[in-house]
Amino acid sequence: MRRSSKPSKQRRPRRKPCRRPARGKRGKQPASCRRAPAKRRAPASRAPAPKRPPRRAPDAESPHPALPTIPNGTPVPGLPPEAAPPTPPPGEQPPGTPPPEQPPSVPRPPGLLRYDGPFGVAQATRLQWRAGFGPRRGEAAQLAALGLDGAVTALTRASGPAQLVGPAPYTEFDDRLEPGVRFEHDHLAWLDRMVRSTQPFVERMALLWHDWFGISDDNVGQYTLLARHVELFRTHGRGSFRDLARMVMEDGAMLVRLNGVGNQRHRPNENFARELMELFTLGPDRGAYAERDIREAARGLTGYEGDFRQPNGWQSFWFDPQWHDTTNKEIFGRVAPYDPDDVVDACITHRLHPSFFVLKLWSAFVAQPPPPDQRVLLERLYVERGHAVMPVVEAILTHPAVYEGPPLVKPPVVYAAGLMRALGAGIEAIGWTGYTANAGQRLHYPPTIAGWREDRWLDTSTLHARWKLADLALKGRHLTAESPYPADETPQQAVAMALRFWDDPPLHGDTVAVLVETAERIGRLSTGVSASGRNALRQTILRHLAITSPDAQVC
Repeated sequence: MRRSSKPSKQRRPRRKPCRRPARGKRGKQPASCRRAPAKRRAPASRAPAPKRPPRRAPDAESPHPALPTIPNGTPVPGLPPEAAPPTPPPGEQPPGTPPPEQPPSVPRPPGLLRYDGPFGVAQATRLQWRAGFGPRRGEAAQLAALGLDGAVTALTRASGPAQLVGPAPYTEFDDRLEPGVRFEHDHLAWLDRMVRSTQPFVERMALLWHDWFGISDDNVGQYTLLARHVELFRTHGRGSFRDLARMVMEDGAMLVRLNGVGNQRHRPNENFARELMELFTLGPDRGAYAERDIREAARGLTGYEGDFRQPNGWQSFWFDPQWHDTTNKEIFGRVAPYDPDDVVDACITHRLHPSFFVLKLWSAFVAQPPPPDQRVLLERLYVERGHAVMPVVEAILTHPAVYEGPPLVKPPVVYAAGLMRALGAGIEAIGWTGYTANAGQRLHYPPTIAGWREDRWLDTSTLHARWKLADLALKGRHLTAESPYPADETPQQAVAMALRFWDDPPLHGDTVAVLVETAERIGRLSTGVSASGRNALRQTILRHLAITSPDAQVC
């Protein structure tokens, strides 16, 4: 199994002692120096999973050639009819997608490769997992009917406001979510949008930027700031990266997290300047900057202030020119009276920024680094389009490496959202928060400012949490010995029905063979129940095994 090419990052402490008073009724200290409460700590680091040989790309038309075909109209036991609509006719499209007969093309410079192989259900499924949260029942066929360019632009260029469709969220304890009030609901509210939004690509890009600019509520301590921070990514995450970086610099959550508030000309703070260069725009150990550049940039970033009121926290943020250092600074060899926007521009226009940006963005969608010639062409595309994000994203999503390269591990929240989307289900339990965190990804809580470590998302510990996520998705959908079920079902038919329950995920032949062997063994057991009851229990087991198999953890 191949993993993401995103490099791991080693952090080193460099925070200054806090001088602000303790916060409000709950006794919290300021976000810049507060120690995280025990219950809010990120999951402990885990050893990387052992490497596996790469798997081949899913077959274009027949992921389960050894299994019998089940007529499309056959009911799936245990799956509510409203959650299992029939596969739509070819050419029918989700709301907001372009007409299939004239799909928009994805422009690309000469020499940049474009995938020209078969674009069937398997390829559309992979696209939806990498640029969204997996398909709902029947959506992969809809997308495949649009062709490659039409499918990509249907996801990336959806117009109008996003709608939330499907069951409204609730938990065992609450009939509605209250993010900012209930600790677990912060995570559930965003997970619900990932499941129900008619524009999943917008949420996936917001998640990408949340990882890129890794702000945790452990350090901010105010959900309203994190909510605005994520909304910034939804609104502006598909435009200019230069504009996005400027907005993030002035965003309240970032100003609190990296000590931008109170960064004054008499005592400049280097935290944001350092992370801007090291993590957000240029990358470490590449010769792009020196300590002097960080110190000078810190002076250029002075002037931001905020209004903090107990017990309600931060109320507003602004730039105050009287606290800004207006003298000349020397950054990357150029002397000028840099202001905050100038500092960001200096990083974005640095000769090493395009290569950093392209490699980091590419690693979010493709498991292996791009060939050097393709990387250069993507960098050129990025610069020529004025540092726009979407031309590069669309060029990546139409590149052969997405469809012919090795699989990527599904991020835990992507896996969780995909389970619910496949079933037409929604948030029905508070356990999604804890199990997803145990799998390695808690929304609003990346472990460091560098984001999450993707190489720690699949090992013996996190796989157990994924098993529990599947169990939670199947809650209330298990078949029992009393469930009506065919008594004469063969093992092959049992596996085909289990895969049909999940809308036929593209598992490989060796995985299907193991499932068939398991079904045969269960069929030979003396269970003390009728043949019908035994087969119903077998179906429940097979459904869980299918969606927690190694193939189901990658896309």
